Amino acid sequence: MTSFKMKLGFAALGTLILTAGMPAMAQALKTGVDATFAPHAMVKLGGGLQGFNIELGEELAKRMGKKLEVEGTEFSGLIPGLNAKKYDFVLAPVTVTPERAKTMLFTEGYLNTDFTFVEKKSAPGIKALTDLKGKTIAVNKGSAYENWARDNAEKYGFKYDVYGSNSDAIQAVQSGRADANLGGNTVSAWAAKQNPEVKTTYTISTGLVWALAFRGDDKAGRDAASMALKCMKKDGFVAKTAEKWFGSKPGPDAAAVVIAPGHGVPNMEGYDPTPVTLKCS
Repeated sequence: MTSFKMKLGFAALGTLILTAGMPAMAQALKTGVDATFAPHAMVKLGGGLQGFNIELGEELAKRMGKKLEVEGTEFSGLIPGLNAKKYDFVLAPVTVTPERAKTMLFTEGYLNTDFTFVEKKSAPGIKALTDLKGKTIAVNKGSAYENWARDNAEKYGFKYDVYGSNSDAIQAVQSGRADANLGGNTVSAWAAKQNPEVKTTYTISTGLVWALAFRGDDKAGRDAASMALKCMKKDGFVAKTAEKWFGSKPGPDAAAVVIAPGHGVPNMEGYDPTPVTLKCS
């Protein structure tokens, strides 16, 4: 019996040693996206997910020597899932704001993000924020667009309704339950391109970026992803993928092209300005 226990002990020890020595590719990065946020993430007809952020995440994981596990869910569940350690990071587009930077760590931005209204094709069109008076705006729950609507509803005299996905918010416009949808510029442009019943109108210039979000205590994870992202910008992967999905080539000053100094978004909490020497394979 003693000999049998010793064999089991050595077997277990051997397993631990083998696991510790396994290549990083055996490890997985767990993340989540809003699978209705086209063209950033959407369901493929044959199963699985596709979109700009899916390709971004797969390439990021590959360069970090890991596999990527992606879950499609509502955006409002992604940040709570990150904080509960269900996800290692959030792959879905997360707008970096001062409020979010207080509780999360971000890589540098990979895309600029402005806010664009979507209306019915027959609508006269929003030409200024003062045109929002008396209107109902549909927004995605838990998004930066919901935050903007909440903060500005009284100022501009509009109401807003919250939906579980941006596609549901677009449908609210089509059905007449809302006068307009407020979403990211890339998503709004895609919705208008795919649906002849709606059009994009007024765009709010924000100066903000989308970045990969990590827990506030995971600086090592953030910095590792940040390094890979910088290399993906350096060799043009981010810009080429953006052009593929959004139909236009990012300019020289775009977040998809510019490599920020240090790790994180400059002028935001959690930014580490320490100079970085790129290590790209």
